[in-house]
Amino acid sequence: MSVDRVKSTREKALKINLDRDIYGSFGEIGAGQEVANHFYRAGGASGTIAFSLSAYDMKISDFIYGESDRYVSEDRLKQMINFEYKLTTRKLNSRSKHTRFFTFSNTVEVLNFGKTNNGHGWLGVRFQLKPMAEPNECIVHVNMHDNDQKLQQNALGVLGVNLLYACYFYSHDPKLFLKSLLDNIDDNRLEVNMFSLKGPDFNHIDNRLMALRLVKYGMTEATIFGSNGDLLQPAEYLYKKNVLVMRGRFRPVTHVNIDMLNKGKELFEKEEDVDPERSRVVFELTLKDLSAEGAIIDKDFLDRVDILCSLGHTVMISNYVKYYKVVNYLSQITRSRKIGVILGITNLKTIFEEKYYENLQGGILEAFGLGFGNNIKLYVYPAIDQHTKKLIDTNSLNLESHLMGLMNYLKSCNKICDIENADQSILDIFSDDVLKLIYEHKDGWEKMVPKAVAERIKEKELFEYEAPVNEPS
Repeated sequence: MSVDRVKSTREKALKINLDRDIYGSFGEIGAGQEVANHFYRAGGASGTIAFSLSAYDMKISDFIYGESDRYVSEDRLKQMINFEYKLTTRKLNSRSKHTRFFTFSNTVEVLNFGKTNNGHGWLGVRFQLKPMAEPNECIVHVNMHDNDQKLQQNALGVLGVNLLYACYFYSHDPKLFLKSLLDNIDDNRLEVNMFSLKGPDFNHIDNRLMALRLVKYGMTEATIFGSNGDLLQPAEYLYKKNVLVMRGRFRPVTHVNIDMLNKGKELFEKEEDVDPERSRVVFELTLKDLSAEGAIIDKDFLDRVDILCSLGHTVMISNYVKYYKVVNYLSQITRSRKIGVILGITNLKTIFEEKYYENLQGGILEAFGLGFGNNIKLYVYPAIDQHTKKLIDTNSLNLESHLMGLMNYLKSCNKICDIENADQSILDIFSDDVLKLIYEHKDGWEKMVPKAVAERIKEKELFEYEAPVNEPS
């Protein structure tokens, strides 16, 4: 048998069942009733399953786990895990010296009869890798794309087996752990858009890198994490919120980036249909902006994220190179709330280049229909022409003549506006110049970035910064 062959779902369940020291419980509410079934059907389940709970009625669920505002949510999942793990370990304490306990829980919503909802679910495992040890915890959120309730349930059952198997047999390899979650599941059936792995055996794991890999491996198109590095579920964090997005490389953050954010945010919050108290600001990095010569360098990625998180910002990693795709993605979550996008004038010109839309039947008009058709507005930051030293904004931007009417139409419809109060004294600052000075160990770059950014780069030695060596006197 080839060691590279992907084990079937039954083989995974059976291997767990036959491992005498793995023992625990299953708790599944809502439509997620399929995972424990795989272990019962595989054979030898009595050696693995202490009990399984299946609370379908909300009142019964509340009686067991306590009340919850939302039944298919991370908070509900954690209530389940806490209750079941305590019950398992306390009632079975007599076997704790030779048992690696686990609790598997999920709370799931599949398609309803009228197919008016979107199937999704939360899955989690609390588990010990050694008897008597402090437990670890893995939490996953998944969107289900099958157009049939039964198919969604089947896919979720397979995912649950993969998750528990990975916790015990792929714990040594985070990349394999992540990739294996979709074993035996056809492409595009499930989207894993949130993954968190924590515990005493995983202190070396950086969940920000795991977020990057979700996108890199094609398991999702976008994922989000907060300033503390914790992964967030996009559909919960951005649901019915006004969202202001700033796209860029941020390699590193400069005075220009901060001015763009502050001036763009000021305009965004003045919009009549924006509630500042229900708004989110997100810095977006695309895989294209993270790649160097075709490769994504983890260290470089973490350096940029470290800066953004230290400034208190939320970061989104996406596979959306084209503007209209990221806007279309966000629009599905925000449910018609206004979305603002801050971008530079050079990037706006790129958006108007028709060659990027040749794959669309409707060309640039189809792309703009998706990109501007919802409650969207662009806030455009100017630049200085390096030859003429004149300011370039939407009024002086050089576009093909047949596109000028489209530009004027979007401006007249309040879809595009200039950031008119930009600080022109800093428009000659470019991230590439900052990096060049850092790489060459030259002074002056500190003046081009916020003080907090310079201090962070020096403290953490980011972007290959090397502290000067003091010469002996």
